Order: sequence, then C-alpha cells, then structure tokens
Amino acid sequence: MRLQIGEVELENQVILAPMAGVTDMPFRLLCREQGAGLLCMEMVSAKAIYYHNKNTEELLAIRQEERPVSLQLFGSDPDIMAEMAARIEERPFDILDINMGCPVPKVVNNQEGSALMKDPRLAEEIVRKVSKAVKKPVTVKLRKGFDEDHVNAVEIAKRAEAAGAAAVTVHGRTRQQYYSGRADWDCIRAVKEAVRIPVIGNGDVTDAYSAKAMLEETGCDGIMVGRAARGNPWIFREIVSYLENGSIPPRPSPEEVKDTIRRHAALQLEIKGEYTGVREMRKHLAWYTAGYPNSARFRQMINSMETMEELLKGLEQIFGE
Repeated sequence: MRLQIGEVELENQVILAPMAGVTDMPFRLLCREQGAGLLCMEMVSAKAIYYHNKNTEELLAIRQEERPVSLQLFGSDPDIMAEMAARIEERPFDILDINMGCPVPKVVNNQEGSALMKDPRLAEEIVRKVSKAVKKPVTVKLRKGFDEDHVNAVEIAKRAEAAGAAAVTVHGRTRQQYYSGRADWDCIRAVKEAVRIPVIGNGDVTDAYSAKAMLEETGCDGIMVGRAARGNPWIFREIVSYLENGSIPPRPSPEEVKDTIRRHAALQLEIKGEYTGVREMRKHLAWYTAGYPNSARFRQMINSMETMEELLKGLEQIFGE
C-alpha cells in the first residue's frame, strides 16, 4: 500500500527511522535497495547550519538514487528553524521533518528534541513558521510525552496538524523511557483517531509480524523501523513482502551478509575515506555479525581495525573464504 505525505507519494508504508550515527548515506542506500519506502537522514542542527558548521555539510549530502528522503532538523528557535529550512530547501530532499523526540541529554538540555514536548505552544509555533517558510511537506516526529506525568502526544499532534504538518510520527515511549520498556501502541492509535493527517507508528517493530500487528492494532498509515534495521537492512524487504503478499523471503545467507558488508564498507571508503570509513564501520560490523560463530572474538578485534584490508581479512574469520 502506498503512503501519501503532502505531495510526496511513497512506494510503500515502511520507513527507515532517523538514527544519529547510523542512517548515513551508505546505510541509507542499502536500505533503499531492500525496499524502504522512505529514508530518514541523521538529524541536523538548525543552529549548525546557521553557523556554517563544516561537519554539517556531510550530514546534508543526498544522492538521487536514495529518494524519497526525509531530512530532519532539530532546534528550539522558531525563527532560526524557519530561516534554515528555507536556506536548505533547494537541496534534493523530499520531506522536512522536525525532531521533537530525541532524548539525548545535551539536546534536551538545550530545550531541543523531546524537550519541545514540554512546551506545546512553542512546538506549534515552530511547525507553523517552518511550514510557511518552505513548500516541501513538513512532518513532525514526537514521543508519547516527556514523562508518564506529561503524556501529550495527542495534543502536540493536533497542534502540529493545525500549524500545517503533513504527517506525524509517534514513538510510543516517553523521553524518560529512552528506548527501554514496551512502546505504547495505544498512544499511537489515540493520535491516529485525533488527527486527519497520516500517522506513522514507531516503537517495537522488530520484524514483519510486529510491523503488520502495529498497522492492525493502531490503524496507523505507516510504520517506522529504527534499531531493528541496524545490521539488518533486509528487514525492509521482509516487511514489504509480508504486507503486500503475506510471504516472508528467506533470511539472507551468510554469503549475502558478507557481500552486503563488503558493499557497505566500499561505500564508506568511497564517501568518507579510509580513516573515517573504517572507524564508522566498526559498529555496523558488530551488528551484522551478532550471533555468528566466533562473532564475540571478532567484535574484540573490530576496534583495533584501521584499514579496509584488515576489515576484509577479519570477515574471512566469520564467513570463510
């Protein structure tokens, strides 16, 4: 089933979540190949764009073959958020997402990310100003609430809709929970029943079965896959296949996993160079190889790898020649 967000039509309802340090261009390209209907980038600070931070340029890079892509901005100043949204609008992203879900202390302590859940009026003002500043669809990613005493996803979603948001994504956990405990799908359903714009559910989608269960239990229009995609881009082909025809393709063979790791590493090398590419590849290697024989020993080796040659040699210990 296709999903329409503003004027952007997605091929399917299955979306790669924005994850800092994970959803960079190499990983996004692999998830696109496996069928993700929308790719969300790592979040970008509006202030970093404002001050021309040199590291931000890499975060903003997009390739045509990734699209459609959602670029996620975070910040707490409505005017800076709107001005920076307008400044980058000519870049080839398709949807602009406003982050109201990040739980990391350094973000929250700046009154950004999930801290915006504590100030519904400010949250609404940001969405209104950003929506007026750009022509592309503006969406909002939010949480259930800041903590269990302040569960206000429905209120924030209604304010976002009134302010011009084209869709909202609801992570069924509070900021206080971070990523622990069960996600509250009832909260996602409550938001779906409260607004007319598309609602994307996020939290505890770990495979094709839980993806279908979320759609059925919440009535949401799309599902967002986050941590379950780490080291597992194949989750997208499995979910899409199950939703469209009720069948789940076989899990990737060791040969396919090995081939994907090699391609991931090659993309890292091409896009980021060997020094950064190898270091950033370490965590992905740990995720890809979890559960394989010798993987615990391999993970100890990973952190000393500094060249692509070392990395590829290490793979042979897991997968053989």
